Amino acid sequence: MMQPGKIEMLGDEDSGAADWIPTFRTRPPEKPFFLWLAAVDPHRDYRQGILEQPHRLEEVLVPPYLPDTPEVRKDLALYYDEITRLDGSVGKVMAELDRQGQRDNTLVLFLSDNGRPFPRAKTTLYDSGIKTPLIARWPKVIRSGGAAGGLVSTVDIAPTILELAGIAIAPSIQGKSFAPLLRDSQARIRDAIFAEKNWHDYDDRARAVRTERYKYIRNDYPELPLTPPADAGRSITAVTMRRLRGAGKLTPEQAVIYRKPRPAEELYDVQQDPHEFRNLAADPKHAAILEALRKRLAEWEKETNDLRPKIRTPDEFDRETGMPLPDRPKTRPPKKTFFDPKTTGHPSSSVF
Repeated sequence: MMQPGKIEMLGDEDSGAADWIPTFRTRPPEKPFFLWLAAVDPHRDYRQGILEQPHRLEEVLVPPYLPDTPEVRKDLALYYDEITRLDGSVGKVMAELDRQGQRDNTLVLFLSDNGRPFPRAKTTLYDSGIKTPLIARWPKVIRSGGAAGGLVSTVDIAPTILELAGIAIAPSIQGKSFAPLLRDSQARIRDAIFAEKNWHDYDDRARAVRTERYKYIRNDYPELPLTPPADAGRSITAVTMRRLRGAGKLTPEQAVIYRKPRPAEELYDVQQDPHEFRNLAADPKHAAILEALRKRLAEWEKETNDLRPKIRTPDEFDRETGMPLPDRPKTRPPKKTFFDPKTTGHPSSSVF
């Protein structure tokens, strides 16, 4: 889905990758190195014109939990543009590895911290929120072009790096090394991964356990809607969805983010239902699976001392519009733009 052609990097400042290559070139060449590079792309806010050949609306694939409208396609196309710019930044790092003669001797991990910043994705425990890219390149160890099917969690990254570096993994380190997967794509290191949601712009608390086939989600505050993060709430996609909701034109799957109350428990067959639309928690045929995953989640909570807070964190943004509340703490960086629902979706200036 990435548009080929020349990439205009804008000095890398907007992408957050401006210091990547200069930092890499200052490393002591005679010593082993560990470098963690983090980009702003593809965080919101988005704007047009960052690529010479931007993505066209007809190239966009709209997931079924979002309405297929020109506004949503435009928002997704700008998201694609930022991913393409990020690809260009990563490509420069790969070229620098070649220049330094370190291509074959360097393990490169490419990953994301969450799903895309759109409604029913980022900050949810659906796969659209927690199933993120994990690409590994290590020419002398990993066969190119392969794909591993086993489950991996981000808590597994630290023990993997420690093992590959020949450092003992302390008992306090959570996770399991996925080094076996790098050598054998058919290997399995886990039969389940765990996920949690606590607070992101708004208060919420949910927990999940996912096997290769099933996902169990427990919503501890079911009275709250599945509010998207504030930046997504201000997006033209969210503005469009609120308009369509008012006109009764959202599908039930698209309108789920406004549902109150939510189910206290959700169970999905992620192989048969990859978008997690059919909740099987009340299905008697799946009662044994539901109970087994409940137990598995309870065991994980006990192992990790996962306690429910006694005091809930106040919201900082309006759950409908994503706009900051008057008493929001002023300790966070200001956002630059938001989409004005009174316009056709062009960003309006705002500092808060």
